[in-house]
Amino acid sequence: MAGPTRIIGLTGSIGMGKSTAAAMLRRLGVPVFSADAFVHRALGSGGVAVAPVAQAFPGAVENGAISRQALGRLVFDDSRALGRLEAILHPLVRAAEIRFIARQNMGRVKVAALEIPLLFETAAEVLCDAVVVLTAPRFVQDARVLARPGMSPARLKTIRARQMAERERCGRADFVISTGLGRRRTFLGLKAIVRKII
Repeated sequence: MAGPTRIIGLTGSIGMGKSTAAAMLRRLGVPVFSADAFVHRALGSGGVAVAPVAQAFPGAVENGAISRQALGRLVFDDSRALGRLEAILHPLVRAAEIRFIARQNMGRVKVAALEIPLLFETAAEVLCDAVVVLTAPRFVQDARVLARPGMSPARLKTIRARQMAERERCGRADFVISTGLGRRRTFLGLKAIVRKII
């Protein structure tokens, strides 16, 4: 009889290649839960987070959904407002993660993954059998992030200040993959990890 699904936690700072790595895991046949994708759906029309976020931040509501741009303006430079938002969203994300894991267990899936940017910050490592941290040199991260629309060096600096230090994050990982060495190296690294934990 198959044992419970083995769970890989996939995390890393902004611009480290989490979405690309998650797509690679899916190519390897690994189901992936994306915390960011869940939040996007939760804030969309009819989403589970719309009512509580609208109550806390009425200025962020547009056409029955939460405008991520408007919400960002309300919380980005206000740590107390960001804390209120996280107090709403983080429990919803955790419940969705647990439901995802339960579905994989019911389907007798051998290995699945949780892609969570704030994995350690939200103590989600307790859900994982192994944590993979994606990293890259600072100049690679800068180039990737500053190419995004609406991003600036000052905004990136603020985001970095809110995230766990790179050295600490990598020190807490079971596996570290440098995504600055090219996509093929990243893919082969993920493939080896999947084989190792099954």
